[in-house]
Amino acid sequence: MTAKTGAVGYIDDWNAALAGAVTALGEPGFPAALEDALKQLVPFEMMNGFAYAPGGKAFDLDNERIVGDRTTIVDHYLAGAYIVDPFHDAVRSGRRGLLVMRRLAPDRFTETEYYRRHYQATGILDEVGFILRLRHADAVLSLSRIGAVPAFSRRDIARLESAAPLVQALAERHWFERFSPTAGDDQAAAAISHPLLSKRELEIVTLILKGHSSYSIAATLGLSPNTVKVHRRQAYAKLGISSQAELFHLFLSRR
Repeated sequence: MTAKTGAVGYIDDWNAALAGAVTALGEPGFPAALEDALKQLVPFEMMNGFAYAPGGKAFDLDNERIVGDRTTIVDHYLAGAYIVDPFHDAVRSGRRGLLVMRRLAPDRFTETEYYRRHYQATGILDEVGFILRLRHADAVLSLSRIGAVPAFSRRDIARLESAAPLVQALAERHWFERFSPTAGDDQAAAAISHPLLSKRELEIVTLILKGHSSYSIAATLGLSPNTVKVHRRQAYAKLGISSQAELFHLFLSRR
């Protein structure tokens, strides 16, 4: 289903579908019912979610209806790519409300290896997300536009921002107790670290992987752009690499 253009029409459909989501609270059919309700507000191709435990690990929250390559969208993400996701950073910073990827992403995000592998390879064009505060973790429930479609418009985002308190309240009620980090999972949380690099070099390498330019890194860390470039050259020399793609492979692909 897609959102109707008439104000009364889409509100009527939203209310009717929302009633179905409320009825399904606590049941296996709730995520699909919530997704159907949200599609009455704005069109999108996929709703999915990830949870981030206090120890730093990411977990599957809602990925039963993935559209596209599950290995890339879910498996690779959970294996470590989440560490450079702007939504992950937003959750860790304590944000609330609706997350809009293009508002959060660093200035060179679309040039990163993560963007190439996670977005371009899967056809995800645009993404927004609701932050959920659960008992055992914080989470993001994302809505994605996929394929030859326009990005979320200002009207789309305004509608979702208006609905966010209700969507979050329902989703948190559903998952608050139901979600628990996987017991017995002994894989370590993703981290960007290397014995050859100094603390400052690791900070800069991390920001490069996340999509920050030298000027953005300088502003973030309170350094001059030239100092950032010197540290970057030193880090690359120590690691024996010459590109961001090699940097991504070194820290994240092998997970």
